[in-house]
Amino acid sequence: MFLEWLEHHLLPCPIKHFFGIECPGCGMQRSIIELLKGNILDSIMLYPPLIPMIILFAILIVNLKINSTAWLKALKYTFIANLTIIFTNYIFKFI
Repeated sequence: MFLEWLEHHLLPCPIKHFFGIECPGCGMQRSIIELLKGNILDSIMLYPPLIPMIILFAILIVNLKINSTAWLKALKYTFIANLTIIFTNYIFKFI
């Protein structure tokens, strides 16, 4: 019931609305809904950076609690990997 409500109340992308092109985050809402439904492959197909982004936030939370150099290094590399995935996905949207 909640997921159906979410599917019908997606927020519109202002960049797509005003400029007519998708932003680097377009598809994330639909991907989250598919992930909540348990459709992992569909979620990855809609927005590949979502699962790495969730991992990034998990590492961030652990780093805020533990605050060690190992977690900080993991956070840095995960952040770089996420940016790479986001921009690669964005480039492939236009190809």
